[in-house]
Parts: sequence; C-alpha cells; structure tokens
Amino acid sequence: MSDSARREIRDSKVLAAMSHPLRRRLLDVLRLDGPSTVSALSARTGQAVGSISHHLKVLAAGELIEEVPELARDRRERWWRTTSGRVDWSPSDFPDDPVAEAAESLVLERQAALARQWFAERDGHPEPWRRAAFTSDHWAWLSVAELAELEEKILALLTELAAREIPDDGAERRSVFLTVRAVPAKP
Repeated sequence: MSDSARREIRDSKVLAAMSHPLRRRLLDVLRLDGPSTVSALSARTGQAVGSISHHLKVLAAGELIEEVPELARDRRERWWRTTSGRVDWSPSDFPDDPVAEAAESLVLERQAALARQWFAERDGHPEPWRRAAFTSDHWAWLSVAELAELEEKILALLTELAAREIPDDGAERRSVFLTVRAVPAKP
C-alpha cells in the first residue's frame, strides 16, 4: 500500500462505515501511526478491546483496512493497516442519500471539534507551536475549472506532506491536522 494511494468511495455502505466517529478516528490513527493491533488501538483511543474489534471488522468489510499477518508474533495476534492513503468521496455521487448528508455533517463537526480542541489546549503547548499553528480564510472569484485546479494543487501538497519520509534531522515533529474547505458562498 502506498501512502499516496487514492480510493474513491462510491458505495454508501462504505461511506457509512468510515463516517462513524470512532471508525474515523481508527482510520486516522492507522494512517498516522501505521499498522497496529486491537489492544494498541484500544489503549490509544481509550475504548474497550471488544468495541475496537467490532469497528475494525466493519472497516475491513468495507475494504478500508486489511490484516497484516506478517507482523503477528503468534496466531492470536492480529495487526491491521489502512488499504489506501487517501479516501475521496463527493456528495454529488450520492444524490438524495441521507448517508452522504450525515457523513458530510459528521466530517464538518469532526474538523470543527479538532480545531476547538486546539483552542482549548493551546496554552499547554510551547510558544513555537502556538505561533506555528494558523488559520486563514480568503475570498476569490473562481470558475468551476479554477476551483478544481485549486483542489488538485492543494491536495497534491497535502498528500506530499502526509506521504513523505520523515527526515532524521533532530527537529521535533508532532501530528498536525490539516483541513481545507472551499465552497461557493456569499459574504
């Protein structure tokens, strides 16, 4: 599996599977930290092993994760990893589907929750990290083609950052949540 591999979701059952808040978090942990066991995921998320196991089965049924048997030390140990580095879907592929509407709402809420968490905890971070974190918004007049081109450029940059090999230069690195949203709107 390549970190930059891309999978387009067209099945609302898969969309529903990946939209559940805990399953979304499990996907993120596996993407960021790499393959893991149920017990390690349980410790990382604070959720019961049985709950993690159930949610991993749902993600595996949607082919969003897969087992990595070569990492197991014995027959009882099961390791899991994501099947693609980037998952894309568009609400326009699910016309009048309440699953897509709910998924969109959950994604937005999750993005806002992560930003709110930073606001609540930022004073506990060193000054350089507080200065480095940023928020920005802009307005522009764009055509559909220009908006698509902007998406391509931004996603290429984000994919490059997510897939790069981390330099061994002694610099402190932390996980950073990157989100972009570009929607037609009026001020």
